Amino acid sequence: MIHYAKNSELEIAVRQPGAELSSIKSLKTGIEYMWGCDPEIWNSTAPILFPIVGGLKDNAFLWKGVKYNLTKHGFIRDNPQLMLTGITADSLTFGMGSNKDTLKVFPFDFEFSIDFLLEGTKVRVIHQVTNSGNTSLFFSLGGHPGFKCPIHPDETYKDYYLEFEHPENSATWLLHENGTILDQTAPVFDNSKIIPLTHELFSKDALIFKDLKSRKVTLRSKKSSQALSVSFEDFPYLGIWAKTNGDFVCIEPWCGIADKWDTDQHFENKEGVIQLAPGEMFEAEYVVEIHEK
Repeated sequence: MIHYAKNSELEIAVRQPGAELSSIKSLKTGIEYMWGCDPEIWNSTAPILFPIVGGLKDNAFLWKGVKYNLTKHGFIRDNPQLMLTGITADSLTFGMGSNKDTLKVFPFDFEFSIDFLLEGTKVRVIHQVTNSGNTSLFFSLGGHPGFKCPIHPDETYKDYYLEFEHPENSATWLLHENGTILDQTAPVFDNSKIIPLTHELFSKDALIFKDLKSRKVTLRSKKSSQALSVSFEDFPYLGIWAKTNGDFVCIEPWCGIADKWDTDQHFENKEGVIQLAPGEMFEAEYVVEIHEK
């Protein structure tokens, strides 16, 4: 099922299950900015990452001496229990809470909601997590939107680049073949703002940044005037990823990160994990903005 919202500038589509943002279309130019979800390459468009980001060592964590099995990126993506709970002309809201299924793999009570709100040429994606239990809630949270690249038939992938808000010197953290993060980095920036896009860039999986100064990154073309930016003020980590044969790039704001290779697997010790007291609510928002001249 697909749900739609629009304003005078944009129309968005969010598909179920999983409440994945699957279309951002300009009403002025008719241009589609989201990846088209080719099952032969990547059968997703913008999965929601909760209650973990990335993978766990051996797909498991420990809590109070009990081992729980939880697959990469958690259980919100593709989840039919994440239901449409609110709709207006220019917004869509989805939500779900902990239940007998989630408690088998994640022993915490929670309420989760996500809003897709159109404001002019912006799409605000607002996540809220509430601790509905009587003990502390530990979790991570992230976005994984994939953007079409190229957007015009006369362009190629190499015509595109990512432009960061500030000059950067961050390195990417390397991944083990099992999806955990190594104690090794590779250079990406040299006091620069630009990452040229090539398919080879992702031959060793995602670029993972922990210490960017920038809170905004823009996807640009050398040949056309349209651009798309993602602002991620509330997210301390950023991933950049694509399939090496896919004409898209994912710009992924994260509150949390995959396990380190030498983790003790105790969930409360996980890097980037968020702790909420009973009754507390956590909110994090990223914004996708379309730029057309």
